[in-house]
Amino acid sequence: MTLRVGVVGGGQLARMMIAPAVELGIELHVLAEQPGMAAALAATAVGDYRDAETVLAFARDVDVLTFDHEHVPQPVLHALQDAGVAVRPGADALRFAQDKLLMRARLEELGMPQPDWAAVADAAELQDFLDAHGGRAVVKTPRGGYDGKGVRVVSAATEADDWFTALAEDARGGALLVEELVEFTRELAQQVARRPSGDMRSYPVVETVQREGVCAEVIAPAPHAADRLADVARGIGEAIAEGLGVTGMLAVELFETSDERVLVNELAMRPHNSGHWSQDGAVTGQFEQHLRAVLDLPLGDPSPRAAWSVMVNILGGPAEGALGDRFAAAMAEHPTAKIHTYGKDPRPGRKVGHVTVAAADLDEAAYEARAAAAHFDA
Repeated sequence: MTLRVGVVGGGQLARMMIAPAVELGIELHVLAEQPGMAAALAATAVGDYRDAETVLAFARDVDVLTFDHEHVPQPVLHALQDAGVAVRPGADALRFAQDKLLMRARLEELGMPQPDWAAVADAAELQDFLDAHGGRAVVKTPRGGYDGKGVRVVSAATEADDWFTALAEDARGGALLVEELVEFTRELAQQVARRPSGDMRSYPVVETVQREGVCAEVIAPAPHAADRLADVARGIGEAIAEGLGVTGMLAVELFETSDERVLVNELAMRPHNSGHWSQDGAVTGQFEQHLRAVLDLPLGDPSPRAAWSVMVNILGGPAEGALGDRFAAAMAEHPTAKIHTYGKDPRPGRKVGHVTVAAADLDEAAYEARAAAAHFDA
Protein backbone atom coordinates (compact mmCIF):
# COMPACT_ATOMS: atom_id res chain seq x y z
CA MET A 1 0.00 0.00 0.00
CA THR A 2 1.32 3.44 -0.93
CA LEU A 3 2.10 5.66 2.03
CA ARG A 4 0.68 9.19 1.80
CA VAL A 5 2.25 12.19 3.50
CA GLY A 6 0.50 15.55 3.61
CA VAL A 7 2.57 18.72 3.93
CA VAL A 8 0.92 21.94 5.09
CA GLY A 9 2.66 24.81 3.31
CA GLY A 10 3.84 25.09 -0.28
CA GLY A 11 7.30 26.61 0.18
CA GLN A 12 10.75 25.36 -0.75
CA LEU A 13 10.96 22.87 2.13
CA ALA A 14 7.88 21.07 0.81
CA ARG A 15 9.36 21.29 -2.69
CA MET A 16 12.54 19.55 -1.57
CA MET A 17 10.56 16.67 -0.06
CA ILE A 18 9.24 15.77 -3.52
CA ALA A 19 12.34 14.01 -4.90
CA PRO A 20 12.92 11.69 -1.89
CA ALA A 21 9.19 10.97 -1.74
CA VAL A 22 9.30 9.81 -5.37
CA GLU A 23 12.39 7.70 -4.68
CA LEU A 24 10.73 6.03 -1.67
CA GLY A 25 7.40 5.50 -3.43
CA ILE A 26 5.64 7.89 -1.06
CA GLU A 27 2.66 9.86 -2.32
CA LEU A 28 3.25 13.48 -1.35
CA HIS A 29 0.28 15.84 -1.01
CA VAL A 30 0.83 19.57 -0.44
CA LEU A 31 -1.64 22.16 0.86
CA ALA A 32 -0.30 25.37 -0.68
CA GLU A 33 -1.27 28.83 0.45
CA GLN A 34 -1.74 29.99 -3.14
CA PRO A 35 -1.20 28.71 -6.71
CA GLY A 36 2.27 28.73 -8.21
CA MET A 37 4.26 28.31 -5.01
CA ALA A 38 7.61 26.54 -4.81
CA ALA A 39 6.01 23.11 -4.17
CA ALA A 40 3.42 23.50 -6.95
CA LEU A 41 4.53 20.17 -8.46
CA ALA A 42 2.95 18.33 -5.52
CA ALA A 43 0.20 20.81 -4.59
CA THR A 44 -3.02 18.81 -4.41
CA ALA A 45 -4.94 21.60 -2.68
CA VAL A 46 -4.79 25.35 -2.23
CA GLY A 47 -6.24 26.91 0.89
CA ASP A 48 -5.86 28.71 4.20
CA TYR A 49 -3.85 26.70 6.75
CA ARG A 50 -5.45 28.80 9.50
CA ASP A 51 -8.90 27.36 8.71
CA ALA A 52 -9.58 24.07 10.49
CA GLU A 53 -12.12 22.78 7.97
CA THR A 54 -9.74 23.41 5.08
CA VAL A 55 -6.91 21.52 6.74
CA LEU A 56 -9.18 18.72 7.95
CA ALA A 57 -10.47 18.21 4.40
CA PHE A 58 -6.90 18.06 3.11
CA ALA A 59 -5.87 15.61 5.85
CA ARG A 60 -8.57 13.08 4.93
CA ASP A 61 -6.49 11.91 1.97
CA VAL A 62 -3.20 11.31 3.80
CA ASP A 63 -1.80 8.94 6.41
CA VAL A 64 0.42 11.50 8.19
CA LEU A 65 0.39 15.27 8.28
CA THR A 66 3.57 17.34 8.58
CA PHE A 67 4.63 20.92 7.88
CA ASP A 68 6.67 23.25 5.71
CA HIS A 69 6.49 25.90 8.47
CA GLU A 70 5.41 26.26 12.12
CA HIS A 71 2.57 28.75 11.67
CA VAL A 72 -0.51 26.50 11.79
CA PRO A 73 -2.56 27.76 14.77
CA GLN A 74 -2.87 25.59 17.86
CA PRO A 75 -6.70 25.30 17.61
CA VAL A 76 -6.29 23.88 14.08
CA LEU A 77 -3.63 21.42 15.24
CA HIS A 78 -5.83 20.24 18.12
CA ALA A 79 -8.83 19.90 15.80
CA LEU A 80 -6.73 17.65 13.57
CA GLN A 81 -5.58 15.52 16.50
CA ASP A 82 -9.11 15.30 17.90
CA ALA A 83 -10.22 14.00 14.49
CA GLY A 84 -7.66 11.21 14.69
CA VAL A 85 -5.13 12.68 12.23
CA ALA A 86 -1.50 11.67 12.80
CA VAL A 87 0.09 15.13 13.19
CA ARG A 88 3.90 15.07 13.28
CA PRO A 89 5.27 16.97 15.05
CA GLY A 90 2.19 17.26 17.25
CA ALA A 91 0.56 20.33 18.73
CA ASP A 92 2.22 19.91 22.12
CA ALA A 93 5.68 19.94 20.53
CA LEU A 94 5.01 22.64 17.95
CA ARG A 95 3.88 25.20 20.52
CA PHE A 96 7.49 25.48 21.65
CA ALA A 97 8.58 26.32 18.10
CA GLN A 98 5.68 28.76 17.70
CA ASP A 99 6.16 30.76 20.89
CA LYS A 100 9.68 31.74 21.99
CA LEU A 101 8.59 32.53 25.54
CA LEU A 102 7.17 29.05 25.97
CA MET A 103 10.34 27.66 24.41
CA ARG A 104 12.62 29.50 26.83
CA ALA A 105 10.58 28.43 29.85
CA ARG A 106 10.50 24.77 28.78
CA LEU A 107 14.22 24.69 27.96
CA GLU A 108 14.89 26.11 31.40
CA GLU A 109 12.85 23.26 32.91
CA LEU A 110 14.91 20.79 30.89
CA GLY A 111 18.15 22.32 32.13
CA MET A 112 19.32 23.37 28.68
CA PRO A 113 22.04 26.04 28.46
CA GLN A 114 20.65 29.31 27.08
CA PRO A 115 21.11 33.07 27.37
CA ASP A 116 19.64 34.96 30.32
CA TRP A 117 16.11 35.94 29.37
CA ALA A 118 12.88 37.43 30.64
CA ALA A 119 9.32 38.14 29.59
CA VAL A 120 8.76 41.92 29.62
CA ALA A 121 5.29 43.45 29.43
CA ASP A 122 6.28 47.11 29.28
CA ALA A 123 9.17 49.52 28.82
CA ALA A 124 9.94 49.68 32.53
CA GLU A 125 10.52 45.93 32.73
CA LEU A 126 12.67 46.07 29.61
CA GLN A 127 14.75 48.89 31.08
CA ASP A 128 15.28 46.87 34.25
CA PHE A 129 16.66 44.00 32.15
CA LEU A 130 18.90 46.38 30.19
CA ASP A 131 20.26 47.88 33.40
CA ALA A 132 21.11 44.42 34.70
CA HIS A 133 22.80 43.29 31.46
CA GLY A 134 25.22 46.02 30.49
CA GLY A 135 22.76 48.34 28.76
CA ARG A 136 22.19 46.27 25.61
CA ALA A 137 19.96 43.27 24.89
CA VAL A 138 18.09 41.41 22.18
CA VAL A 139 14.30 41.91 22.03
CA LYS A 140 12.14 39.42 20.13
CA THR A 141 8.48 39.13 19.31
CA PRO A 142 7.51 35.72 20.75
CA ARG A 143 5.64 34.59 17.65
CA GLY A 144 6.12 34.78 13.90
CA GLY A 145 9.70 35.97 13.52
CA TYR A 146 12.18 34.34 11.13
CA ASP A 147 15.29 35.27 9.10
CA GLY A 148 15.99 38.20 11.38
CA LYS A 149 12.41 39.50 11.41
CA GLY A 150 10.95 40.21 14.84
CA VAL A 151 14.42 40.63 16.35
CA ARG A 152 16.09 43.85 17.51
CA VAL A 153 19.23 44.73 19.41
CA VAL A 154 18.31 47.62 21.71
CA SER A 155 20.13 49.90 24.09
CA ALA A 156 17.05 51.80 25.31
CA ALA A 157 13.60 50.56 26.27
CA THR A 158 11.99 53.15 23.97
CA GLU A 159 13.38 51.27 20.96
CA ALA A 160 10.65 48.65 21.46
CA ASP A 161 7.77 51.10 22.06
CA ASP A 162 6.00 50.18 18.82
CA TRP A 163 6.01 46.51 19.77
CA PHE A 164 4.64 47.27 23.23
CA THR A 165 1.94 49.39 21.59
CA ALA A 166 1.02 46.51 19.29
CA LEU A 167 0.75 44.21 22.30
CA ALA A 168 -1.60 46.66 24.04
CA GLU A 169 -3.73 47.01 20.90
CA ASP A 170 -3.97 43.24 20.54
CA ALA A 171 -6.31 43.21 23.56
CA ARG A 172 -4.95 39.83 24.68
CA GLY A 173 -2.06 41.13 26.74
CA GLY A 174 1.19 39.28 26.48
CA ALA A 175 4.87 40.15 26.63
CA LEU A 176 8.01 40.44 24.57
CA LEU A 177 11.03 38.20 25.01
CA VAL A 178 14.28 39.90 26.00
CA GLU A 179 17.58 38.05 26.02
CA GLU A 180 21.12 38.94 26.99
CA LEU A 181 23.29 40.00 24.06
CA VAL A 182 25.55 36.97 23.84
CA GLU A 183 29.22 37.50 22.97
CA PHE A 184 29.55 34.55 20.63
CA THR A 185 32.44 33.49 18.42
CA ARG A 186 30.25 31.70 15.89
CA GLU A 187 26.84 30.18 15.30
CA LEU A 188 26.26 26.46 15.05
CA ALA A 189 23.30 24.20 14.31
CA GLN A 190 22.52 20.68 15.47
CA GLN A 191 19.95 18.55 13.65
CA VAL A 192 18.24 15.50 15.10
CA ALA A 193 15.66 13.19 13.54
CA ARG A 194 13.24 11.44 15.88
CA ARG A 195 10.56 8.84 15.20
CA PRO A 196 7.32 8.54 17.18
CA SER A 197 8.79 5.36 18.65
CA GLY A 198 11.61 7.46 20.13
CA ASP A 199 14.46 6.28 17.88
CA MET A 200 16.84 9.16 17.03
CA ARG A 201 19.68 9.94 14.63
CA SER A 202 21.89 13.02 14.88
CA TYR A 203 23.71 14.83 12.08
CA PRO A 204 27.15 16.38 12.56
CA VAL A 205 27.08 19.81 14.17
CA VAL A 206 27.53 22.50 11.49
CA GLU A 207 28.71 26.10 11.42
CA THR A 208 26.27 28.66 10.02
CA VAL A 209 27.23 32.09 8.69
CA GLN A 210 24.55 34.77 8.97
CA ARG A 211 24.40 38.00 6.98
CA GLU A 212 21.84 40.64 7.93
CA GLY A 213 19.94 38.04 9.95
CA VAL A 214 19.73 35.52 7.09
CA CYS A 215 21.70 32.29 6.77
CA ALA A 216 24.23 32.76 3.96
CA GLU A 217 26.50 29.72 4.29
CA VAL A 218 26.73 26.41 6.14
CA ILE A 219 29.91 24.38 6.67
CA ALA A 220 29.49 20.71 7.54
CA PRO A 221 30.86 19.54 9.84
CA ALA A 222 31.70 22.66 11.82
CA PRO A 223 35.46 23.32 11.56
CA HIS A 224 37.47 22.86 14.75
CA ALA A 225 34.57 20.96 16.34
CA ALA A 226 36.52 18.81 18.75
CA ASP A 227 34.89 15.70 20.18
CA ARG A 228 33.74 17.62 23.26
CA LEU A 229 31.93 20.29 21.23
CA ALA A 230 30.34 17.72 18.92
CA ASP A 231 29.23 15.65 21.92
CA VAL A 232 27.79 18.68 23.73
CA ALA A 233 25.85 19.85 20.65
CA ARG A 234 24.51 16.36 19.97
CA GLY A 235 23.53 15.94 23.61
CA ILE A 236 21.62 19.23 23.59
CA GLY A 237 19.80 18.35 20.36
CA GLU A 238 18.81 14.88 21.50
CA ALA A 239 17.70 16.07 24.94
CA ILE A 240 15.48 18.73 23.37
CA ALA A 241 14.02 16.31 20.82
CA GLU A 242 13.19 13.87 23.62
CA GLY A 243 12.08 16.49 26.15
CA LEU A 244 9.71 18.25 23.75
CA GLY A 245 8.47 15.07 22.08
CA VAL A 246 9.50 16.15 18.58
CA THR A 247 8.74 13.83 15.67
CA GLY A 248 10.48 14.49 12.36
CA MET A 249 13.47 16.77 11.92
CA LEU A 250 14.53 19.17 14.67
CA ALA A 251 17.09 21.94 14.14
CA VAL A 252 18.64 23.59 17.19
CA GLU A 253 20.44 26.85 16.43
CA LEU A 254 23.32 27.43 18.85
CA PHE A 255 25.82 30.05 19.95
CA GLU A 256 29.40 29.07 20.73
CA THR A 257 30.77 31.66 23.15
CA SER A 258 34.28 32.97 23.68
CA ASP A 259 34.44 31.06 26.99
CA GLU A 260 33.55 27.80 25.19
CA ARG A 261 29.94 27.55 26.26
CA VAL A 262 27.24 26.34 23.86
CA LEU A 263 23.88 28.10 24.23
CA VAL A 264 20.53 27.43 22.57
CA ASN A 265 19.32 30.26 20.33
CA GLU A 266 16.30 29.05 18.32
CA LEU A 267 14.40 25.85 17.39
CA ALA A 268 12.76 24.63 14.19
CA MET A 269 10.69 21.45 14.03
CA ARG A 270 11.01 20.68 10.33
CA PRO A 271 13.78 20.46 7.75
CA HIS A 272 15.95 23.55 8.07
CA ASN A 273 18.27 25.73 6.01
CA SER A 274 21.21 24.57 8.13
CA GLY A 275 20.62 21.04 6.85
CA HIS A 276 20.44 21.69 3.10
CA TRP A 277 24.05 20.49 2.81
CA SER A 278 22.81 16.98 3.63
CA GLN A 279 20.86 16.64 0.37
CA ASP A 280 24.15 16.03 -1.44
CA GLY A 281 26.61 15.67 1.42
CA ALA A 282 25.08 13.01 3.70
CA VAL A 283 24.17 9.36 3.20
CA THR A 284 20.58 10.27 4.10
CA GLY A 285 19.53 13.86 3.47
CA GLN A 286 17.27 15.74 5.86
CA PHE A 287 14.24 15.67 3.55
CA GLU A 288 14.29 11.90 3.15
CA GLN A 289 14.99 11.58 6.87
CA HIS A 290 12.01 13.78 7.75
CA LEU A 291 9.69 11.60 5.66
CA ARG A 292 11.07 8.44 7.26
CA ALA A 293 10.68 9.92 10.73
CA VAL A 294 7.10 11.16 10.43
CA LEU A 295 6.06 7.82 8.91
CA ASP A 296 7.84 6.00 11.79
CA LEU A 297 10.07 4.15 9.33
CA PRO A 298 13.65 3.12 10.20
CA LEU A 299 15.90 6.17 10.06
CA GLY A 300 18.74 6.48 7.57
CA ASP A 301 22.44 7.03 8.13
CA PRO A 302 23.18 10.76 8.65
CA SER A 303 26.95 10.37 8.12
CA PRO A 304 28.73 12.73 5.68
CA ARG A 305 29.69 11.34 2.28
CA ALA A 306 32.78 13.55 2.10
CA ALA A 307 35.12 15.20 4.58
CA TRP A 308 33.51 18.62 3.98
CA SER A 309 30.32 20.06 2.53
CA VAL A 310 29.67 23.76 2.01
CA MET A 311 26.21 25.12 1.26
CA VAL A 312 25.81 28.68 -0.03
CA ASN A 313 22.37 30.26 -0.28
CA ILE A 314 21.36 32.14 -3.42
CA LEU A 315 19.89 35.31 -1.96
CA GLY A 316 17.91 37.62 -4.19
CA GLY A 317 18.90 36.22 -7.57
CA PRO A 318 19.78 38.15 -10.73
CA ALA A 319 18.57 41.72 -11.16
CA GLU A 320 17.69 40.94 -14.78
CA GLY A 321 16.55 37.71 -16.37
CA ALA A 322 15.63 34.39 -14.78
CA LEU A 323 17.63 32.03 -12.61
CA GLY A 324 17.49 29.47 -15.40
CA ASP A 325 19.50 31.78 -17.65
CA ARG A 326 22.51 31.35 -15.35
CA PHE A 327 22.58 27.55 -15.10
CA ALA A 328 24.75 26.74 -18.09
CA ALA A 329 27.65 28.99 -17.10
CA ALA A 330 27.55 27.86 -13.46
CA MET A 331 27.49 24.21 -14.46
CA ALA A 332 30.25 24.58 -17.04
CA GLU A 333 32.66 26.33 -14.67
CA HIS A 334 31.79 24.35 -11.52
CA PRO A 335 30.87 20.77 -12.43
CA THR A 336 31.16 19.55 -8.82
CA ALA A 337 28.50 22.00 -7.62
CA LYS A 338 24.96 20.79 -6.98
CA ILE A 339 22.51 23.57 -7.78
CA HIS A 340 19.02 23.75 -6.28
CA THR A 341 16.49 26.46 -7.12
CA TYR A 342 13.06 26.96 -5.63
CA GLY A 343 10.87 28.14 -8.50
CA LYS A 344 10.70 31.62 -6.98
CA ASP A 345 11.01 34.95 -8.75
CA PRO A 346 14.17 36.90 -7.86
CA ARG A 347 13.73 39.57 -5.20
CA PRO A 348 16.31 41.35 -3.03
CA GLY A 349 17.10 39.30 0.07
CA ARG A 350 14.83 36.40 -0.90
CA LYS A 351 16.07 32.83 -0.63
CA VAL A 352 15.66 31.58 -4.18
CA GLY A 353 18.02 28.61 -4.14
CA HIS A 354 21.26 27.15 -2.84
CA VAL A 355 24.45 25.50 -4.04
CA THR A 356 26.27 22.65 -2.30
CA VAL A 357 29.75 21.27 -2.91
CA ALA A 358 31.18 18.23 -1.12
CA ALA A 359 34.95 17.69 -1.23
CA ALA A 360 37.96 16.32 0.61
CA ASP A 361 39.33 19.84 1.10
CA LEU A 362 37.38 22.60 2.89
CA ASP A 363 38.93 25.48 0.94
CA GLU A 364 38.09 23.78 -2.35
CA ALA A 365 34.49 23.11 -1.29
CA ALA A 366 34.01 26.68 -0.10
CA TYR A 367 35.51 28.24 -3.22
CA GLU A 368 33.48 26.11 -5.64
CA ALA A 369 30.21 26.63 -3.76
CA ARG A 370 30.66 30.40 -3.47
CA ALA A 371 31.79 30.81 -7.06
CA ALA A 372 28.92 28.73 -8.42
CA ALA A 373 26.36 30.64 -6.33
CA ALA A 374 27.83 33.95 -7.55
CA HIS A 375 26.64 33.14 -11.08
CA PHE A 376 23.07 33.68 -9.86
CA ASP A 377 23.68 37.09 -8.28
CA ALA A 378 23.03 40.44 -9.93
